[in-house]
Amino acid sequence: MTGHIAVGLDGSRESLAAADWAAREARRRGLTLRLVHAGEGLAGADRETTGQGEPDLPELAVPRHWARRILRSAENDLNLRHPGLPIVAELVPDSPVAAMAEAGKRAELLVLGSRGLGGVTGFLVGSVALSTVAHADRPVALVRAGYRAEDERVADGDGNVAPGAPHRAVVLGLDAQSSCDPVIEFAFDTAACRRAPLSVVHIWHPSSAYADLSAGPHAHGADAEAGERARRAVTVALRPWREKYPGPAVTELVRTGKPARNLIPLTADAGLVVIGRRNRRSAVGAHLGSVAHMVIHHARCPVVVVPHD
Repeated sequence: MTGHIAVGLDGSRESLAAADWAAREARRRGLTLRLVHAGEGLAGADRETTGQGEPDLPELAVPRHWARRILRSAENDLNLRHPGLPIVAELVPDSPVAAMAEAGKRAELLVLGSRGLGGVTGFLVGSVALSTVAHADRPVALVRAGYRAEDERVADGDGNVAPGAPHRAVVLGLDAQSSCDPVIEFAFDTAACRRAPLSVVHIWHPSSAYADLSAGPHAHGADAEAGERARRAVTVALRPWREKYPGPAVTELVRTGKPARNLIPLTADAGLVVIGRRNRRSAVGAHLGSVAHMVIHHARCPVVVVPHD
């Protein structure tokens, strides 16, 4: 299947919030939504549809029944919420790790439920979900339980969201010193689809933070020059994407300090935060990075992690 967004679904609040978020994103992008429920106890289940055939082994009847019920319930609810959206519901008789790895390869975007603080859960649990994010070949979105469509839009002074209210900003964590075009493109494309503003945050590190105090004004002068180079680097990195996506209003924020500490406060008023993850070809070891790990666990809005070389 091509041209679709996949979401891991297990009936939990996290996965249902992820499915609703994925449905809105699929509508904005003109894509099909694919609901995926996986489990090794579903061996022999029909991979193409949830409505064909009956279990031929009694011991498989219960897990298949509940799996189909989860998918049918979610599909019916999403059809009511998002009429006209093409939806495919699929049972996959495989481990959640393997199923999500395969789903991520085939989809434009893979969406998982996230508990946020204390770990990532929902369709996958804890370290398994983090491993999926860390090794996926395509962008992965994490959505918290309870996240609603209204949370994507700007509220008035009383906290109410009027119909047609503008979308909250998309926040992009940018490393202007590395080649991360897929990350930038995803953020610009998402902001354009939502007609939302885009805030681009780049963090640079002052040399004076590590310099001897006797360096005095020389260190501060070097910092000023380094800061200007950082601002120019951001402008250069974004220039082709501003030309390709002229719609979004773009704000460039060049700051010093810890990247995660600068990004996380911005997520309180954002509709989405987009961060990158450098591809590492080894099959073992950490692949996520400390910044992505912190943002995933502490962001107040959905997070998309985009792999790049």
